[in-house]
Amino acid sequence: VQLVESGGGLVQPGGSLRLSCAASGFTFSSYTMSWYRQAPGKERELVAQINSIGSNTNYADSVKGRFTISRDNAKNTGYLQMNSLKPEDTAVYYCRVVLFRIYWGQGTQVTVSS
Repeated sequence: VQLVESGGGLVQPGGSLRLSCAASGFTFSSYTMSWYRQAPGKERELVAQINSIGSNTNYADSVKGRFTISRDNAKNTGYLQMNSLKPEDTAVYYCRVVLFRIYWGQGTQVTVSS
């Protein structure tokens, strides 16, 4: 099982980024996928979650209306579109799947700063 995030970077407040999570080594289309983030000195927190077929999504209150989670099962890839970014969105973002145990990607840094 491998999860590889990409798409992070430095963006100004109000800007947008699209994160990707490329999955391999398992049947991606059978599992719920989640995005988490961890800011310095804080615990890792759930940002968004999407079920296996993409019909059900959930978001943290702090990102509702600004972030959109999606997936393309044909490409074994999940996405997190982040709009109207704020400095408090600065964190390392991780994708996660749970098979017989929890798997995490290596994370991608998102920095929102002017």
